[in-house]
Amino acid sequence: MSKVHKDVILEALCALTGISLQHHTDVNETVPAKELNIFNLTHNAITGAGLAAVDSSNCITLRSIPDACQEMSVNLEDLLDPKYDYDFTHCNDKSTCMRGNEAYKRPCGWNRIALKVLVKYPDGNVWLGPIGWRCNSSDGEWPVSYHGTSMKGATGITESHYEPGSRQLYGRGIYSTPDIEVASSYSKQFRCNSDGKTYKVLMQNRINPQMRKVCDRTDYWLIEIPKGTSPEKEREIVEKSIRPYGILLKEVKK
Repeated sequence: MSKVHKDVILEALCALTGISLQHHTDVNETVPAKELNIFNLTHNAITGAGLAAVDSSNCITLRSIPDACQEMSVNLEDLLDPKYDYDFTHCNDKSTCMRGNEAYKRPCGWNRIALKVLVKYPDGNVWLGPIGWRCNSSDGEWPVSYHGTSMKGATGITESHYEPGSRQLYGRGIYSTPDIEVASSYSKQFRCNSDGKTYKVLMQNRINPQMRKVCDRTDYWLIEIPKGTSPEKEREIVEKSIRPYGILLKEVKK
């Protein structure tokens, strides 16, 4: 199991998805809850399908989830792959490396909780590339991006620019960035009930280069979802375009 406490991971998932989550062992067996898995995690975290309320400090907690919000259970042993966790908290490595023929900026300062994605997709594992540290890209792998849309009234699918209020409009869809520093400014925050600490949380993804649009500002990448797209087609686009493979956590120091 991950070195990060399971309650911290649970609340991080809650913040990412906007869904009230319980450990699967805590669920009332007479009223089974739908289970969070890698596929509906992608949909809820990326599209903001289960938005929840935030408090005045822009932090979300399990208690702030409205009663009307969808409830689900999660089996962390099925969802996570701890042998691929990596703590970048004290990493200062500025080495230039590539993923999917794009520069990969490692998430220094963050702790990555690995998601169990191997052999989960019908096209195999080529999109993820070979396991282990390396400097160069491999054939067919996808570039790395980070996604961290704020919970403050926004959803993962936005009508315009990744940065709210900008005069430059790049189109409707899912925005992410290859730059961890850019993503950090849009990270969601949550206050953990079990340890009283506040954390930032992001998703680390691979993004399909054939579905991605590089914006005029090159550190913004867009998966276009035209207005009027049906929910079914929207889900299909998301699943073909962007695949989270890690949850990134950073404690907010006071």
